[in-house]
Amino acid sequence: MELKEYVLGHQHVGLPAKNLQETLDFYKGLGFEVAWQSANGRCVFLKLKNVMFETFEVGDRAAMAYGAIDHLALEVTDAEAAYQIALDKGYKVVSKGLETLPFWDNGVKFFTIEGPNKEKIEFNQYL
Repeated sequence: MELKEYVLGHQHVGLPAKNLQETLDFYKGLGFEVAWQSANGRCVFLKLKNVMFETFEVGDRAAMAYGAIDHLALEVTDAEAAYQIALDKGYKVVSKGLETLPFWDNGVKFFTIEGPNKEKIEFNQYL
């Protein structure tokens, strides 16, 4: 089976923020709405129609330069199966293996690989 067999489509883009409130205000001004946020409020998913991104405050570690997007996430039906295919194909995994986070209603399971331009591609499954 190929990795593409598990991909449903684009899920989100990860955007590190120097100042989270400033970032939220800016994107809300463009029409984005909060779709989900972590209990501590330091990670927020914003959505406008079928476009979603995750923004999280990193302070002075933000690149503040063009190309500063952190990752592209693809939604998958089975993160474990996709992870095994990525390993079998020799992709460079840059996450701590297959990880979980308590995001959304039931959490997410994901892993991240490195692309040829040092871009990070996350394969993410809603649980």
